[in-house]
Amino acid sequence: MAGRGKRGGASKKPPPNSSSNEEGNFVVFSNAKDEPKSKNSVSKASSRGEASKSQPDGENVPKKPDTRTLIGGASWTGKLPVNLLSEHCQKQKWEKPEYTMNRTPEGFSSMVILKRTNPKTKETAILPTIKIPSSHKHLAIQATAVEARHFAATYALFRVCNMLKIHMMLPPTYKDLWKGDFQQLKNSDFKDGKAWMYEADPFAAVKEREEAQSLMAKKREEKEKLKAKEGEKVPNIGSSGAGEGIRNNMRGWTRIPKVEMGKRTRLEVEELVRQNVIWNPHNIKLSEFQRRNIVNELISLEFRRSHIEEAVAECKDREETLEWLLVHVPEDDLPKWSLPEGYTAGISLASGNLKRDASIKRLAEAGYSSDICEKLLSKYDGDEDQAAEALQKSLVQKGDVVEDHTANKADSSFGFDQENKSIWVEEMGTLEAIFDSRFERSTSEQCIIGLQISSSKAPYRLSVRRSSSYPMSAPIMVVTSPELPAYIRLSVICHAVEHASANLLGEPMIFNLVDWLEASIPAIVDEPGKLRAVSTGASFLPRSSKSNIKSQTSASQRSTRKLDWQDGSRLSLAMLSHWRSRQSDPRQIKMLSQRQSLPAWKLQDDIVSAVNSHQVTIISGETGSGKSTQSVQFILDDMIQRQLGVAANIICTQPRRISVLGLADRVSDERCSSVGSEVGYAIRGEARQTPGVTKVSFVTTGVLLRRLQTSGGARDDVVAALSDVSHVFVDEVHERSLDTDFLLVLLRDVLSKRKDLKVILMSATLDAAVFEKYFRCTSSVGKVEIQGRTFPVDDYYLDDVIRITGFTIGGESRPVEKASTDVAYVTETIQTIGMQINYDLIANLVEALDSELGATEGGILIFLPGTAEINRTLDAVRRIPNIHALPLHASLLPDEQRRVFAQAPKGRRKVIAATNVAETSITIEDIVAVIDTGKVKETSFDPQNNMVKLEEKWASRAACKQRRGRAGRVQAGKCYKLYTRNAEAKMAERPEPEIRRVPLEQLCLSVRAMGISDVAAFVASSLTPPESLAVEGAMELLSRIGALDGSELTALGRHLAMIPADLRCAKLMVYGATYGCLEACLIIAAILTVKSPFVSPQNKRGESKAAKSSFARDQGDLIGDLRAYEDWSALKKTSHQRAIRMWCDEHYLSYNTLNDISSNRLQYLSSLKEVGFLPLNYDSSTDISLNAQTRNDALIRALISGAFNPQLARIDFPDKKYTTSMSGAVELDPEAKTIKYFNQDNGRVFVHPSSTLFDAQGFSSGAVYMSYFNKMATSKVFIRDLTPFNAYTLLLFSGPISLDTMGRGLVVDGWLRLRGWARIGVLVSRLRIMLDEVLAKKIESPALDLSSNEVVKIARKLVELDGLDR
Repeated sequence: MAGRGKRGGASKKPPPNSSSNEEGNFVVFSNAKDEPKSKNSVSKASSRGEASKSQPDGENVPKKPDTRTLIGGASWTGKLPVNLLSEHCQKQKWEKPEYTMNRTPEGFSSMVILKRTNPKTKETAILPTIKIPSSHKHLAIQATAVEARHFAATYALFRVCNMLKIHMMLPPTYKDLWKGDFQQLKNSDFKDGKAWMYEADPFAAVKEREEAQSLMAKKREEKEKLKAKEGEKVPNIGSSGAGEGIRNNMRGWTRIPKVEMGKRTRLEVEELVRQNVIWNPHNIKLSEFQRRNIVNELISLEFRRSHIEEAVAECKDREETLEWLLVHVPEDDLPKWSLPEGYTAGISLASGNLKRDASIKRLAEAGYSSDICEKLLSKYDGDEDQAAEALQKSLVQKGDVVEDHTANKADSSFGFDQENKSIWVEEMGTLEAIFDSRFERSTSEQCIIGLQISSSKAPYRLSVRRSSSYPMSAPIMVVTSPELPAYIRLSVICHAVEHASANLLGEPMIFNLVDWLEASIPAIVDEPGKLRAVSTGASFLPRSSKSNIKSQTSASQRSTRKLDWQDGSRLSLAMLSHWRSRQSDPRQIKMLSQRQSLPAWKLQDDIVSAVNSHQVTIISGETGSGKSTQSVQFILDDMIQRQLGVAANIICTQPRRISVLGLADRVSDERCSSVGSEVGYAIRGEARQTPGVTKVSFVTTGVLLRRLQTSGGARDDVVAALSDVSHVFVDEVHERSLDTDFLLVLLRDVLSKRKDLKVILMSATLDAAVFEKYFRCTSSVGKVEIQGRTFPVDDYYLDDVIRITGFTIGGESRPVEKASTDVAYVTETIQTIGMQINYDLIANLVEALDSELGATEGGILIFLPGTAEINRTLDAVRRIPNIHALPLHASLLPDEQRRVFAQAPKGRRKVIAATNVAETSITIEDIVAVIDTGKVKETSFDPQNNMVKLEEKWASRAACKQRRGRAGRVQAGKCYKLYTRNAEAKMAERPEPEIRRVPLEQLCLSVRAMGISDVAAFVASSLTPPESLAVEGAMELLSRIGALDGSELTALGRHLAMIPADLRCAKLMVYGATYGCLEACLIIAAILTVKSPFVSPQNKRGESKAAKSSFARDQGDLIGDLRAYEDWSALKKTSHQRAIRMWCDEHYLSYNTLNDISSNRLQYLSSLKEVGFLPLNYDSSTDISLNAQTRNDALIRALISGAFNPQLARIDFPDKKYTTSMSGAVELDPEAKTIKYFNQDNGRVFVHPSSTLFDAQGFSSGAVYMSYFNKMATSKVFIRDLTPFNAYTLLLFSGPISLDTMGRGLVVDGWLRLRGWARIGVLVSRLRIMLDEVLAKKIESPALDLSSNEVVKIARKLVELDGLDR
C-alpha cells in the first residue's frame, strides 16, 4: 500500500529491505553513475582483493567495460534506462527513484521505490516496491549490479510510461524486453483485472484504489445492516492476491461512461449476429491440453461445463470461446458477473440448433452462400452429407437441377451399397499409407489431405466426402486456402469434378484427383473462368469489382506508347520542318533575342551535351539564369533537330501550382504557341495537354507521383508508367519536399531499368555533391553550373532600417538625420522590437522606399511567414497613398495568383506580400526592392508523442539568399532585412528536409500500395532518411485506421492510396458513400482541405462565434461548417451574387473561401470517379441512395469520428450538482471550465478557444467523447475541428474491444473504458466484423447499394439512438 505521510496512515520510511545491513541487501539512489555505492565497502574491497589475487602474475587485467558499453553495447550513444527514469521522475515532480539491490547465488536483482512529496503539506507518499512478478523473476536476475539496476529502471519505466513510445529510446536489449515480455505481462494483467498497475500516475491510481476499497467496505456494512444476501464473489482470473477479488474491482470504473442497449435493439443485433457470424472460420483445431485449460478457466468464471465443452468444440481459442458463450448461453444461465447492473432474469435468448449452425459453416467453407447452405440443409432435415452433394451438383450443373436433384434424393435416400463402401474403406487405407502426415481422417466418410502447390507458400487442403454413388460419380470436394477467394474455390471444385467425370469414373480416384489438383490449381487461380459460371453458390464476389477497377487502370496503361527512338521518321521530319519555318517568324525572332540574353543560353551546348551523355544531370543555376524556362527548350529543340521529335516527351515537375501555371505560360509565349499544344500543364483537378502534340508538360510533383502510384502497383508497373517519357526534369530539388524526395527514390529505381530515360535535377541553391552521391551508384551523373544574371543587391539590416525610417515604438518617427547618428536610440528600438514582426515598421519602410524610388517604376516584394501575417501587412500598407497591394501564397486561386505578374495601375506602386512561394518557384520581373522578415512557418513532427507543430522559425541562410536575389532581376536592387547581422549568423545553412519533419502515413501507404513490402527499407533508401520511429508510428497508424491488415494492404487501404486527399478525408468520403451521406462527407473533406468558411474579425469575434454556433447547434465545428456551406449553396441557386455576398457578411462567412470549398468538392468528386469508387454519371440530385442520410447529424458525427480515429479525446465531466426547485432536486449543468479532456498521447488537452464547443456545458445525443482533426502545441496542447460523439460510435468505429472479466465493462483500443454488459461488447465486436465485410464489399463493388443492408441499418440505429429503443 502507498503511504500518504501521517494522514495516509503509512510510514514515510522506505520499505524494510532498504535499511537492511545484510551484505546482499542495500539501497542505491539513482545518481546515473557507473556503479552503485554499496554500504558494505569492506565486503566490496574484499571481493576486489580476491578478484585481483585470482589474476595470474604478469598478465594484464582486461579493462572493465564502462556502464554505457555494458548496457547499450559498444556503438550505443543514446540515454540509459536509469537516466530516462530519473528524467521522467523529475518531469513529474516526483522524488529521485531509489533502488533496492539483492544478491543471490544466480546474480543480482533490483527493485525500484518511487516517492512523491506534496509541496503544500510536505507529506511524502511512498509506493510499494515496483518488482517484476515471480513468474518472470528469472528476467530480473542479472550478472552485475549495474545491469540489475538498469533492468529495474526499464521495468519501472514500462509500468508508468507504457502508453508512450519511450522504448524507441532504449538500448536494443531493453527495447526488446519492452515490446516482448513486458507487453505480454501487461496484456495478461489487463485480462486479470490489474490494469491499475499500468497507470501513468501510480500515486493517483493507488489513492483511487484505496477509495474504492473504502467504498466497498461501506457497502458491505450497509448490506449487513439490512441483512441482505452477501454479494456474489466476482471471479478474478489469474489474480496473484487471494483477497483482492471484489475489493478493488471498481477502481477507476466509477466515473466512466455507461453503455446500454435497449431490449428490442439487442434482440435485433443478436439475431443478426447469430445468422451471419461464422465462428472459427479457418477451422483451427485446439489440442486436448488447450481445451482442458480453457474449460477449467471458464468454469472458474461460473459457466456450465456442458456449455463450455460445446463452445470449445466450435471455437479457435479462449477469447472466441468466451464470446461464443456470452452470445449463445441463455441470459438466465449466464454468470452474475456478465450481467448488467440490477439485472433480473427474463426471456431466455438461447440460440437454436448449434449443431445445425456448425453444419452451415462447414458447408459454406467451400465458397457457397450461407443462405443456400441453410436452405438445402433444411430440405434434407439437417443431413450435412446430402446437402453437400446437392450443393456440388448444383454448382457443376450451373444451378439448374437443385429441385430435381432433391426430389430424386428424397426417394433414393442416398443409399450406398456394400461394395462401394468397401471400395471407399480400402481407398482410405491406401491414401493414409501414401500421404502419411498429410492425410487426416475426419470421419469414416470424410478425409482431409494437404496439397503441395509448388507456386504458393500458403497451405492448401482438400476435404473429400464420399458421394452417394462413388466411385461412379465424383466425390464431394472442398479446397481451402487462406489465399483463395470464394469464387476461385468454387472454380477449382467445378474443374475437378469435370475432370473426374470425364476421366476417372468407375475406379478409386482420390489419389489421381490430388495429383491433378496439385498440377492444375496454379493455372485455375490465374484463369478461374467467368464469374457467372461459378457464382451460383458463392457467398460473395470480392474480386469482381477489383477486376473492373483494374481494367480501368490497365486500359490507360495499354494506351501509353513506348518511345520510338528511330530518327528520321515521317512525324519527326514534319516536326523539324515546322520548327525551321517558325524560326523566321518575327515574333519568334523577338522572343529568341530575349532568350539569348539569359545566362543559360551561353551554356546551351553544355546542357545538351551533359543530358545526352549522362542518365542524370544536375543543373545549378542562380536566380534569373533561365534554367527553369530554357533547359527544357534546349532539350526539345535538340531532339527536333536530330530528327527525334516524335520521341520527345518531357515532364518538368514543380513543387507548387503557381510555378506550373507561370512556367507553362512563359515557355508557351517564348515558343509562340498556345498553352495546351506544344507546351502544356497538369495540376490537381485541371490539365491542358494534347496527346501526341504536347512535348513539354509542366506538372506538380504530386501529379507525377499519382501517375506512378496508380500505374498498377508493382515496380515494373512504375517503370511502365514512364515508358512514353523521354526526360524528367525535377525543379527546385533544394526545397527537399516530401514529394520530391519520394520521387527521387522512385526515379533512381526506374533508371536502373530504363537506360534511355534522362533525369535532370535543377535548383538555384543545389548541394550538387549530395545528389551526385545519391545517384552515382546506379547512373552516370553530369553537372552544369549557370551563373546568374542578377544585378548588384545592397543589403540593409534592422539597424539600418531603423535609421532610414526614423522608426520609434508607439510614437512619432524621429528625424532621419538624428536617427542615423543616435546609436543608443537604435539599440533601444531593436531591443523593444525584439524578434517579432513589426507591421508599423514595414509600413514605414514601404512609404520611405516609395518616396525614394519616386517616378522610377518597380515593385516591392515583402516576404512573410504565413497568410495571417500577409493580411496584417496588407492592412498596414494599404493606408499609404498610391500603393497597389497584393497577396501571394499557395492557397490563392490560380487567377488571383496571376495578378502579381501584371504591371501596377499607372501612378501606383505594386507591393506584394508573399510567403516563401516567391523565393524560387516564380519570377516577378519588375521587383526592385525586397523586404525580408527572415521568418518562415514550418510544420514539425515529434514522433515520440505524435505531435504536429506549426511553428514560426527563422528561415535558412540559403532561403534568405534567394529572397535577396529577387531584388536584382531588372536593375541594381536593395534588400532590407528586418533582422540583425547576429541573427543571420545563427540561421541554419539549409532547411531541414520535409521528410524528417512531417507525419509519414500518406508516404508509407503510397509505398505499400506500389507493391513494396518492406516500407521501412524503401523509406530508408531516401536521400535523407527519417527517424525509424516516425516510420513505425506511421505504419501503426495505418493499421489502426484500417488501411493495413498486418503488413498487407486492405481494400480500404487500396482506395485511400488512390484518392489524392488526406487519409482521414479520404476515409470519410468512403464512409459517406457506404452509409448514404456522400455529399455531406465530400463537403466536410473539402472544408478540412481548405479551411473553415467562417471569418473572425478581431473586433467582432463574439458575433462571429455566435454566427457559427447558430449553424452548429451543439453538433460540433464541422457540422456547423457543413450546414453553412449547404445554405450558401442553396442560396446560390436562387439569388444574385450581391445578395449572396450580403448574406455571407451577415453570417461572418468568406465568399471566396466558400468558392474554394466548392472547387475542392468538385476535385474530390472527380477523383472518386477516376478511381472507380463512384459511377462516372453520378449526380447528387438523382443518386438518392448515396445521399439518403445527408441530414442525419448523429450518423455524420459518427462517420467523422470513425474517419479521424485514433484522434479522439475522452470527456471527463465533474461530479453532478443539484439545486432545489418546486418539483424537487434539479441537476445543474457543469461549468465549461470544469469539463476536462484527455487523449491517449498527451494526457490532458484543451479545446481551442475558436471552437463552438469551447463554452459547452453539455453535449447532444449523450456524447462522452470528442474527435478532432488538428492538434497543436503552443502554451497548451489544443485540439481543433471538434465533433462530439457517443459510446456506440466509439464501439463501432474505434479500436478493438476487449472484455473485462471482472464484470466492470469493456475496454476499447486498450485505454478507453466503458461500464456495461459484457454481452454488449461481444455483440458490437461481432457486428463490427460484419460491418468491415460490408465496407470491403462496397469498396470492391462501388455500385453496390447498401441502403437496405441490415447490418448498415442496425449500425445506423445504434449511433443515432445511442443503443436505445426508438
